[in-house]
Amino acid sequence: MRSLNNISLGQFIPGDSLIHRLDPRCKIVCTFMLLAGLFMASEPLDFVLWCALPCLFSRLSGTSMTTILKTGRPVVFLVAVTVFINLLWTPGHEILRIGPLRVTWEGITVAVGMGLRLFFLVIFAAMLMMTTSPMDFSAGLERLMSPIGRLGLPTSEMAMMMTIALRFIPTLFEETDRILKAQISRGADFDSGGLIRRARSFVPVLVPLFVLVFLRAENLATAMESRCYSPGAPRTRLHPLRWAARDSVAVICLFSFIAAVVALDRLVLGGVRPFR
Repeated sequence: MRSLNNISLGQFIPGDSLIHRLDPRCKIVCTFMLLAGLFMASEPLDFVLWCALPCLFSRLSGTSMTTILKTGRPVVFLVAVTVFINLLWTPGHEILRIGPLRVTWEGITVAVGMGLRLFFLVIFAAMLMMTTSPMDFSAGLERLMSPIGRLGLPTSEMAMMMTIALRFIPTLFEETDRILKAQISRGADFDSGGLIRRARSFVPVLVPLFVLVFLRAENLATAMESRCYSPGAPRTRLHPLRWAARDSVAVICLFSFIAAVVALDRLVLGGVRPFR
């Protein structure tokens, strides 16, 4: 069984690059712009242009492309299932039939489009977490949600819960990998047998994993209480957020890129068979 240590989904990588120095509010806004623009892509060339963004991010953040692509590994199975379902159950012009199943050209285009969208969703979200510390992410998210806080919603608690959840993703992978290695050293076999046998072999992993999760949650709650954490209480920050000129330039450049891709899609590539 392969080690889980190389999975970096949700992991913060410290650095002093241009993207690391951007305001967390800017990076969160840019991520939502990327996710929205991704679902506007409908032509094959659009996804070729979207591939340039991870390359540019790797250049500006000092993160290797291998590390960025590894973040999409946990959702490879989900992408494969999505592609398989859309490939075989999308009506249209039939090009291949295998028994009761048939493959259509429309199914191929939809399957490829949905698979790429799902993969890029994970990549873009991972790029945000790679360059934003959990505390900065929480502060930026809380400031962005402050307008709806006037309606009585607990924005600070919501931001804290999201930050803790994202922070625990790499921790869970580390704990799972540690338990797997411990069980393998005791003679456990996770690779042989059928699907049911493999599922049963993971029971000795899931039970201690759930125990550790609840134990860590209890320790975190105790630590927050010992530091007199009070939900909703006003707090000061050692390093207050400051929106700089580079943040505005980053938002404008990304918006211009997305607008150019959408315009190319709608005005120039309208005749190309779409990924819909």
